[in-house]
Amino acid sequence: MKILVTGTAGFIGFHLKLALLERGHSVVGLDNINTYYDQELKAGRLKHSGIQAKQLSYNKPYKSEKYENYIFYKLDLTDREAVEDFFKKNNFNAVCHLAAQAGVRYSLENPYAYIESNIVAFHNLMECIHKHDIRNFCFASTSSVYGLNTKMPFSEKDNADHPASLYAATKKGNELIAHVYSSLYGIRTTGLRFFTVYGPWGRPDMALFKFVRNILADKPIEVYNNGNMKRDFTYVDDIVEGVCRVIEQPASVDPKWNSEKPAADSSSAPYRIYNIGNGKPVELMDFIHLIERLLGKKVKLEMLPMQPGDVYETCADTTALKKDFGYKPVVDIASGVEKFIDWYRGYYKR
Repeated sequence: MKILVTGTAGFIGFHLKLALLERGHSVVGLDNINTYYDQELKAGRLKHSGIQAKQLSYNKPYKSEKYENYIFYKLDLTDREAVEDFFKKNNFNAVCHLAAQAGVRYSLENPYAYIESNIVAFHNLMECIHKHDIRNFCFASTSSVYGLNTKMPFSEKDNADHPASLYAATKKGNELIAHVYSSLYGIRTTGLRFFTVYGPWGRPDMALFKFVRNILADKPIEVYNNGNMKRDFTYVDDIVEGVCRVIEQPASVDPKWNSEKPAADSSSAPYRIYNIGNGKPVELMDFIHLIERLLGKKVKLEMLPMQPGDVYETCADTTALKKDFGYKPVVDIASGVEKFIDWYRGYYKR
C-alpha cells in the first residue's frame, strides 16, 4: 500500500515508518517539526531515515536517500489550504495519523496548542480523507482518555468521559470526530489508545528520557506523588507491530452492536477503539531503581506532590487487540530500558 503517516519526525512515527517500509509498503511522511522539544533530535530521526533536515521548505517533497519508497513533506496540518493541496497531489491507500501536540503537563501551560494541533488539524485531515475517498484510517489516541477512572485494567468498553487534562479531552474529541466521519462516509477507522510508550529515539519530555539524562549528569530527578504511581510502560516495537497489523486489517462494522445498549469500543459504522499496551504496570520507584541499576549510578530524588492532570495508575486490557489481531507484547521492561540506555549513550556520546 501507499500509506500516509503523519508525525514521522516524531518518536512513534519514526519507528512506524521504518516498520512499514520493511513490510514492503510505500510511505509518505509529514511533520511540521515544531519546537515543543529539541528540533535537533527530530532532525536526527529524519537524517537516520535518509532525509537531510536542514532548512526544509514547507509543502515540498523530499525523497529519502536511504529508502526508495519513502518521501517526506514538512507540512502543518493546521494550514487547511496546504493540507488540501497536499492531498490533491498525492493518492493514498491508507492514512495513519500520529502527529499531535503531546504531553499532559504542557497542556496546562499552552492549552491553545492542543486545540489547534489536536482538534483543528485532526478535522482538516478527516475532511481530506473523506473528500479523496480514502477508506482505511487509523489514529493515535491515548490512555489519558480514561482520566478519573480507577477500575483496573482500563477497558475500551468502559466509559471514558471524565478526562483529567485538556490533552486527554482533545484526544477523546478525536475519537468522536473520527466516529462521525466513519458513520457518515463509511471510512474504516481504528483508534488506538497508546499506553506510556518508551524506547530508542524517545521524547525528551517523557520519564525515561528525563531520568536517564539527569542521572548521567548527576542531577536529581523529579518524582511525582512521592513515587506512589504505576505506569503501563510499553516498548515502541510492540506498539508499532500492533499499529502495522491494524493498518493491514482495517476496521469493519460490528454486527452485534446494539443501539439500545451501545458498546463504547465499536459501532454500526466501521469503527473500532483498542487499547495498545503491555498490560503489566510497573511501580514508579521500581522503574527508577531499574534505571539506577542499569546505569550503575546512584540516583538523587526530588520528591514532589501529585501534579495537576496526572493519574495514579494506568493498565491496559489488551484482550480485544489480542483476539482480533493476535497482538502480544514481547519486550519486557528490563530489556526495553536497557535498549533505550544503549541508544541514549551512543547517540549523545555519554
